[in-house]
Amino acid sequence: MKPISEAHVAQPGLAVVDVAACDDQTAFAVQALLAGRWATASADSAIRVPGEPGVRLRCYLDVRQELGSQP
Repeated sequence: MKPISEAHVAQPGLAVVDVAACDDQTAFAVQALLAGRWATASADSAIRVPGEPGVRLRCYLDVRQELGSQP
């Protein structure tokens, strides 16, 4: 995976979440749970890292923007 950019965590409320799971379906289920609550830049695909078990994906959250809340 690429290193985390300073821009992705430049302000309070921004977060980078790395998900490790046994398979794509599980990784995307976790991502969907996060995206159902906060503004999320989601991953389109999971990756397999040679020599490591399972799959990985990264998504970017803005927890200042809770979905379904009124401004």
